[in-house]
Amino acid sequence: MIIKILGTGCPNCQRLESNVREVLAELKIDVEVKKITDIVEIMNYGIMSVPALVIDEEVKIYGRVPEVQEIRDLVEGKNKSKISSEDGCGICSCGCKC
Repeated sequence: MIIKILGTGCPNCQRLESNVREVLAELKIDVEVKKITDIVEIMNYGIMSVPALVIDEEVKIYGRVPEVQEIRDLVEGKNKSKISSEDGCGICSCGCKC
């Protein structure tokens, strides 16, 4: 399993990475976590808002920071949903709070 965090390094991207690492530590799983910050590479995933969570090259979540339990379910394979994001402006990851 390879997990990728797509984002430019904003606080939400950092929080997503922290939540992912918390889940992996709780589950005692040694998984490669890659941070992708190159905007061209991020755009190749077909998303326009970050942060995004990619597991084994499948975009699972974008445009928001998922809760730890949601990440745990994705890592354990309990949540089979393809992509989820909150309604928002789609321009940034603020959830229309800016």
